[in-house]
Amino acid sequence: MIPSDFHRGRRLRSSAAMRELVRENEVRPQDLIMPYFVVETDDASFRKEISSMPGQYQLSLDELEKQVARAVENGLRSCILFGIPAAKDELGSGAYAEDGIVQKALRRLKDRFPGLLLIADTCLCEYTSHGHCGMVRNEEILNDPTLDLLARTAVSQARSGADVIAPSDMMDGRVAAIRAALDDAGFENTPIMSYAVKYASSFYGPFRDAAEGAPKFGDRKTYQMDPANGREGMVEAAADLDEGADILIVKPGMPYLDIVRQVRDNFDCPVCAYQVSGEFAMIKAAAGNGWVNENAVVDESLVAFKRAGADMVISYFTEEVLARMKA
Repeated sequence: MIPSDFHRGRRLRSSAAMRELVRENEVRPQDLIMPYFVVETDDASFRKEISSMPGQYQLSLDELEKQVARAVENGLRSCILFGIPAAKDELGSGAYAEDGIVQKALRRLKDRFPGLLLIADTCLCEYTSHGHCGMVRNEEILNDPTLDLLARTAVSQARSGADVIAPSDMMDGRVAAIRAALDDAGFENTPIMSYAVKYASSFYGPFRDAAEGAPKFGDRKTYQMDPANGREGMVEAAADLDEGADILIVKPGMPYLDIVRQVRDNFDCPVCAYQVSGEFAMIKAAAGNGWVNENAVVDESLVAFKRAGADMVISYFTEEVLARMKA
């Protein structure tokens, strides 16, 4: 005889409609943030595919506007901008120049798409000749002298139309410096979306191709976090909140879902997960070889971020997912 007192979980999985009715987490268009790489170039039609990130491009201002226009039609609500300047120097002056490439992109997109939330990645690595996120002396990355440059960058980005400032450098005290500078410049209502828990990860490789920002010497392990550490991430998150951060980013995403959950459980603020370039490239490579169903794997990975506690996700799959949602 079959016992009648066991749990029948399948009752709530019996049809697509039933599964949707009881679904605990879902990914919505407003949860997704699309990264773009904009290049300072005289070639208005410049559009170069990133070899390690199939379907992702370095774009001129004109091409960026076209790309964003298509995405907005499909429901894009927010994007984050990374700049590739025509020239680099020791101090990364292109990051805070009023006519810098990201500043130009912000002004153009804000004028064309006033309802689109524009997030500016605030860092120096794409703009420095040495490729590090801070000032350098004798191959040492200097923390405190870098803070003023980051603050100048943030103010310049806000003046150009950035709705959100997203410092990704991992210098100690940069959130406090940026918050003070924004407030002094009249941008007290501009939120800071801090890369608070950012690891020195091997999953960033394709991004360094895309942003042309690989360090010319050493690595970033003296300022980005040790991947072995979880508790330290909570210390970094608490420090950034104390300094004035409004949103916390965990980067990378899938290999650090435990950290996303810890941040969610410990801090009552919006949490963002960054599905980084290496995650994107691996899924693309596996799908290209027919080993996985790309759409299914992408959807599963994105809902995993939501299940872990992320309120929003930065993902290179954003455009593709939005197009499928609209269809």
